[in-house]
Amino acid sequence: MTKNIILIPTRIQSKRLKRKALLKIENIPIIVHTYFRARLSKLADEVYVCTDSPEIIFQLKIFKIPFVKTASHHKNGTERINEAAKKLNLSNDDIIIDVQGDEPLINPENIDNTINFFKNKNFEIVVPNIVVLKKFNNESIVKILSNSEGSILWMSRSQIPCFYNKKFSSYQKHLSVIIFTKKSLRKYCSFGMSKYEKIESIELLRAIENKMTLGTLSLGGDSFSIDTIKDYKKALLFFKRDLIKLKYLSKLKNIC
Repeated sequence: MTKNIILIPTRIQSKRLKRKALLKIENIPIIVHTYFRARLSKLADEVYVCTDSPEIIFQLKIFKIPFVKTASHHKNGTERINEAAKKLNLSNDDIIIDVQGDEPLINPENIDNTINFFKNKNFEIVVPNIVVLKKFNNESIVKILSNSEGSILWMSRSQIPCFYNKKFSSYQKHLSVIIFTKKSLRKYCSFGMSKYEKIESIELLRAIENKMTLGTLSLGGDSFSIDTIKDYKKALLFFKRDLIKLKYLSKLKNIC
């Protein structure tokens, strides 16, 4: 029987904001928020954090969060969850949902909507997006170009498309959820780092450059990765009015 497994890759030495996995929001580490919000998914059978960091593992044990200890040499989160999938002995048809560890505001409904979309399409990889109606120039945010059938044509940190011949319209902002089967995950990891993956530091460009099929769907609401201190301060403000936290936060505060 096919299972839906959420794997959350994280590390301690993030490039732009050091030790961000352990930064606290309402006295709870970011990685712990991300796990418990992912755990609220109605379609997820199991959820694991995947990390090489003893410090992160120490916190996971405090909150009784299941984890997979991974190696330190991985170039990105996708390679890290591939190792975890092997260690968990998942079947080739199991659906693997990569939720980035720096997404403490992830909406579990978005995870479920993406799983359903993946099951009903023939894409090897699915990445959801949020439509942004205002112009922005933020290299931390990955933008998606797709066609009318939902196939991803390209991804970039630049402002794409460039609305040169028409009035500004909208952007598709990458939401940090990526869905694979074990087979497609293994296929992705069989390729070496690609030219534009290195240039843009976008791991899924490796899949596009090697002609894997990627799809996207537009979801409502908003979410953002914590990549900078500015993002962290923004998240602190967002949490004050967040309602999803009410489903798990009181239980965690009893542990602290």
